[in-house]
Amino acid sequence: MNLDIQTPALLFPAVSLLLLAYTNKFLAIANLIRALVSDYEKQPKHYLLRQIRSLRRRLNMIRWMQVCGVASMLLCVVTMYLIYEGWQGWAKVLFGTSLLLLMASLVITLVEIVLSAGALRVLLKDLQEKNERAE
Repeated sequence: MNLDIQTPALLFPAVSLLLLAYTNKFLAIANLIRALVSDYEKQPKHYLLRQIRSLRRRLNMIRWMQVCGVASMLLCVVTMYLIYEGWQGWAKVLFGTSLLLLMASLVITLVEIVLSAGALRVLLKDLQEKNERAE
């Protein structure tokens, strides 16, 4: 099978959109951490520290999602150059590596989504218990 120069180029729109989504998620969590730190400095509460720790873990995951996504895109560019130069063997290896990095990014995304959903479930459960006690 020969790769042509358009094959790795197909990943550019997908990876670009993923990186944009990752960046938006990173900024939202960073702002939330800043707000929680500010709240903690005003009135220290142990649950705020747990939330900050959890968000810091998610922030690290998002950073790795971004690293894998950028590396995938970079390898796509190098693959296109190798195809242009006629080095099909190396182009296939790098394109395969690019796809693996993209898959790693998506797997990390899935884990981060599960973590964020779990954190929201805990908050909603606490809110429900407070409402039941208030009634």
